[in-house]
Amino acid sequence: MGAAVDIVVVGSVNLDQVIEVAALPAPGETVRGGPVIRLGGGKGANQAVAAARLGRSVALVGAVGTDADSAELRRELAAEGIDVGHLAALPGPPGHAVVLVDRQAENCVVVSPGANAGLTPAAVAAAADLVAGAAVVVAQLEVPVAAVLAAARLARGTFVLNPAPAPVGDAADGLPAELWSLVDVLVPNRTELARLCGVPDEELRDPARVAQLAAGLPCPRVVVTLGADGAVVSEEGRTELIAAPEVAAVDTTGAGDTFCGALAVALADGLPTVAAARFAVRAAAASVTRTGARTAMPSRAQLAEDGSAAV
Repeated sequence: MGAAVDIVVVGSVNLDQVIEVAALPAPGETVRGGPVIRLGGGKGANQAVAAARLGRSVALVGAVGTDADSAELRRELAAEGIDVGHLAALPGPPGHAVVLVDRQAENCVVVSPGANAGLTPAAVAAAADLVAGAAVVVAQLEVPVAAVLAAARLARGTFVLNPAPAPVGDAADGLPAELWSLVDVLVPNRTELARLCGVPDEELRDPARVAQLAAGLPCPRVVVTLGADGAVVSEEGRTELIAAPEVAAVDTTGAGDTFCGALAVALADGLPTVAAARFAVRAAAASVTRTGARTAMPSRAQLAEDGSAAV
């Protein structure tokens, strides 16, 4: 049994292959890109790194493959101070993601799940003491929902779900009813909120509409990330828009993961939801000023240097 940690992340580990392009391709279009940059990624791993860099002890429950890429991914995570004792090694490759980033710092991502698809409830149950002892447990949907549900059942602290990629269907059908009942804080972006609520993406351009839909979800606290517009917090019938600081964006890849990791840290610190979301917005804004997902994630000291660590 491993030592107790503040935050447990149950989620994916990927090898990201990032290519910079002048503009994201349209359907059927071929575009020329820059060199292929290989970086550690995956929403679970990214959120774990974000939380660890901000000063909390973190464990990651997930799966990689048995090849050289998987060994390097495991080494990188351990070097961040993350407990990888429950990172299973399954036959085959790890998850892979191809990330295209344009000159406006927008991106599109294609993910091949690899070993992530093999994360089972039994693997999560093997980390039961770790999960139950954490102040915050964070999960996403790049691993099987059954594994996420197993983590939610075990969590005794705050259970945070980042519903990415979003299930198709309305809130009642997109996720198991039991999982909804166990989520303490839901953290979707605009697109994920639209999928959960069964509305067109364009309906969520107005933060007021975002707030209205967030308030209607069967979850006590919802924090919707809005990119450059900041975030909307819905809690106990109240909503609040948190504006993001203006920054020179270079690459938005990983900004949402930085937000989730920072939110988990702030919640583990005991901050109220709005204050926690405010801290997470600042961390995410700092991350888009550099290239890459994990490579751009700030430390607590870096946030303090630019005045962003105050909450």
